[in-house]
Amino acid sequence: MAAIVGEVIKNNKSYVSTADQSSNQYKFQNIDANGQIVLAGAGADAIGVLQDKPTAGQPGSVCGPGDITQVQAGGSFAAGASISSDLNGKAIASVTGSAILGKAMTAGAAGSNAYVLFQPVGRKL
Repeated sequence: MAAIVGEVIKNNKSYVSTADQSSNQYKFQNIDANGQIVLAGAGADAIGVLQDKPTAGQPGSVCGPGDITQVQAGGSFAAGASISSDLNGKAIASVTGSAILGKAMTAGAAGSNAYVLFQPVGRKL
């Protein structure tokens, strides 16, 4: 039987949300030119994973490096895979040129949540 993985969140920070993110809980986030959180784009860097559901202008809680968190999966990947962001801020297996945002702690499938160790390490070659 596989060990059950739970969230380990120690590095949460609050940032004002640029847009309504009430449907973006557990998606990768980045910072815009105003220092506010926005969805991370395809293959983009990220500052963390959104932990709640802020509306526009409200603070959102974002986990940081070293945290184990849930993520929404945008495709299938195996436990242990390097993870990146898709166009919608969802977790996918890293591809060449994309920012590696962490490691999958559990397998993921599109439309479900998986656990990821959020630990950005650079770009996949």
